[in-house]
Amino acid sequence: MYFKFGVDSFIWAESFGEKDLWIIQKAKELGFETVDFAISNPFTFPTEQVKAELARVGIDCVCTTTLTPETNPISPDSAIRAEGVRAMKKCVDICNTLGTNILGGVNYAAWGYITKRPRTDEEWKWGVECMREVGEYAKATGDVVICVECVNRFETFFLNIAEDAVKFCKDVGTGNIKVHLDCFHMIREEKSFSGAVKTCGREYLGYIHVNENDRGIPGTGLVPFKEFFQAVAEVGYDGPLTIESFDPSFTELAGNCAIWRTFAPTGEALATEGLANLKRIAAEL
Repeated sequence: MYFKFGVDSFIWAESFGEKDLWIIQKAKELGFETVDFAISNPFTFPTEQVKAELARVGIDCVCTTTLTPETNPISPDSAIRAEGVRAMKKCVDICNTLGTNILGGVNYAAWGYITKRPRTDEEWKWGVECMREVGEYAKATGDVVICVECVNRFETFFLNIAEDAVKFCKDVGTGNIKVHLDCFHMIREEKSFSGAVKTCGREYLGYIHVNENDRGIPGTGLVPFKEFFQAVAEVGYDGPLTIESFDPSFTELAGNCAIWRTFAPTGEALATEGLANLKRIAAEL
């Protein structure tokens, strides 16, 4: 079975900048068909240089981002919520310039923002209102689809499972909000990999990260990739499946993600071995 596999810029760079443009060529050399640019700050991202290098190399891209305490759409502070909308609109602009229609990640709340209680109706309302403004902007300026990533309970209390993410998409109601599934988070939160995929269906499944349960080399752990790939094919998803992990030397990112041991000599080794494993699994379906 054929899938389009991608690789995240986090494999090589904590905060992608102009000095990291070489990653684009490297991704293609390693056999990936898509680069996922993890945008840490949309206002400093080298958009025009990336666009030129993508065209030179001949490879597709998607974008993801994670919002911060200063750009948190579910903050009680209306000024902070407004900054979240501004940051997301800038990410939409980047996607439009690069020619990608996928903007994934923790783009509905500050990544790591925990209140130590379940989400409230008011927080849901704030999140929906902010995302609706971004979704309407995306529709007015191009064809970008915002894909909200369900992540585990230790990274957010807002969207942990596909069922809630689909409800969020429906409540926003702009028609261009979909779900971003990530196997690392799914194995902690979902009851069933195939069930989560089918909950999204073709209508709401917008983007996928194919990470192992320990964030190590995909295909060497507990994630049931055969079951997952079969379900993905059955619902008709034809977008990229991206490997996202981190170089062991990244102290800040590794600390934020609680990675305390080395799973591969380098992030690149993790990605290349993972790609070989995932292609083999897909070929067996």
